[in-house]
Amino acid sequence: MKRKMIFFDIDGTIIPENSNKIPDKTVQAIRKARENGHLTFINTGRTFFNVTKEIRDIGFDGYVCGCGTFIYYNDRVILAKSLPRETCFEIPKKLREYKIDGVLEASHGVYFDQTRPATGELKKIKESFALQGCDVTRSWEDPDLNFDKFVTWTNEESNFEAFYNYITESFDYIDRGNNFGEVVPKGFSKASGIKFLQEYFNIPLEDCYAIGDSTNDLPMLEYVPNSIAMGNSSPILFDKVAFVTRDVNDDGIEYALAHFNII
Repeated sequence: MKRKMIFFDIDGTIIPENSNKIPDKTVQAIRKARENGHLTFINTGRTFFNVTKEIRDIGFDGYVCGCGTFIYYNDRVILAKSLPRETCFEIPKKLREYKIDGVLEASHGVYFDQTRPATGELKKIKESFALQGCDVTRSWEDPDLNFDKFVTWTNEESNFEAFYNYITESFDYIDRGNNFGEVVPKGFSKASGIKFLQEYFNIPLEDCYAIGDSTNDLPMLEYVPNSIAMGNSSPILFDKVAFVTRDVNDDGIEYALAHFNII
């Protein structure tokens, strides 16, 4: 059997959106794929620190994190792209200028605007990180501020047009819906992470598989010929993939891997 390389999103793909419980058959299927000699990678918008123990305990060969800005394989970092120091300090100023909420994401943690209370979705995110035991006290004023990517929320006071014009000179803005955006350096994406590992392992594209459920998965789903959307995906994905599997809660990972004879 030829060795395949399979890339998995996390939220809505491995972990149901409405639960923190990973289906048992999802874990078993991923482990079986590795037993069969295939390479399995997380490919996520989350930065490395936010790949939780429950995900790592499944047992992956490695992790493509921060939309391709950080790659970890065989217990070592093989790619890391942080933003230039001056950019790290400029972005918080622009977010405040344009009245946009944000979380600055690094491989080692997250930074919040500590000058005002978090509200709405930002508050939920901050509380969620705190419950996981993450340090939520890091500030945009941190003298050692260093991050890889960031996410934003707009509201009725935001000057989104001005922010978009500014940020898209050097970044890609991924519209996640509901005034939520993900901002990643140009040239980096879930697809660029796959390409890097293709070259690293010398695995042809036809032996690469990607499984996801949301718009930030589109780069990797459009890059590989063996693209898989979860049944619970955003409907925009269904016409853009080679195969639509079952919902995450209906053992969609196992069903997809069996469909492609990986397990």
